[in-house]
Amino acid sequence: MNRLNRLTAILTQLQSKRHITAEEISKRFDISLRTVYRDVRALEEAGVPLTGETGKGYALVEGYRLPPVMFDEKEAYSLLLAEKVIEQFTDREISERFKSALIKIKSVLKDRQKYALDHLDQQVAFYSKDIHDSNRNEQVIQGILSGLADNSVLQFNYTSFLKEENTSRAVEPVGMYYSKENWYLIAYCKLREDYRTFRIDRIRNLEIGEAIFNTNHPTLKAYLKKMEEGHELTKIVIQMEPSFVKYIDTQKYNHGFVLQETIGQKVQLTFMVGSLEYFARWVISLADIINVIQPKALSDRLEVLLTTMIKKLKEGGQTQEAN
Repeated sequence: MNRLNRLTAILTQLQSKRHITAEEISKRFDISLRTVYRDVRALEEAGVPLTGETGKGYALVEGYRLPPVMFDEKEAYSLLLAEKVIEQFTDREISERFKSALIKIKSVLKDRQKYALDHLDQQVAFYSKDIHDSNRNEQVIQGILSGLADNSVLQFNYTSFLKEENTSRAVEPVGMYYSKENWYLIAYCKLREDYRTFRIDRIRNLEIGEAIFNTNHPTLKAYLKKMEEGHELTKIVIQMEPSFVKYIDTQKYNHGFVLQETIGQKVQLTFMVGSLEYFARWVISLADIINVIQPKALSDRLEVLLTTMIKKLKEGGQTQEAN
């Protein structure tokens, strides 16, 4: 990339967020920090209204825009959902191209919209590769995104899954994620006076209230940890050789998969599950290729299941010999 094209790209990137650090620019264009500083100075000399703030980075003066395109709130929030989906459903090259295009799109957003997208990015997640259109409720999802962005109290009617009980709820939204064919809302429920997880397809008549909350709620990642500590979910960590991951690459999304990382020479997978028994009966088919890191209860249960299986196999063999 020649310098003129790089300067234009840097200007576009500067318009995509409220603040951009020199390190971010350096990483994206694979250039040194010294080159970043020279390029920024060149933009300033060309009349681009830039400001710099220690600890935050560079920013453009509010109102400075290149293309005459504007987005409303719903369109801006839809960009975030599109980015999350593209990350899950395309290969790396297409995903990177989309991110590059998205930076250009974000460059025309207002500061408030940029802040909202940055804020929402930590509150929305995909933990599945199976999307079913029948379970989507676009109007409710847009309302939730607005509530997350503005810290607005949401009001809606909810039908519980087990008891099929209808209740009216007022909640402070914390995060939203997609897993196992459904969207879920995590929120602080004023009726229950505690955090709750709501299946979005069971939410009706959602309204964005005028009340704004200032509660410092946990992030999506922190909430999952909180659920684990509260015994609503059990955290399971297993390791295996990289060559074996292909055997569960699709199935893992139906068993509470949330994280995959490389630890030394092993691939480590983290699951958040509601039923350790259900997980144990699935993963028993992988017993010869996995190491259970935690919890010990899973190792103990697998040992019992395997011992029982071996006993039954021996009994079956003896019966055949007798016949």
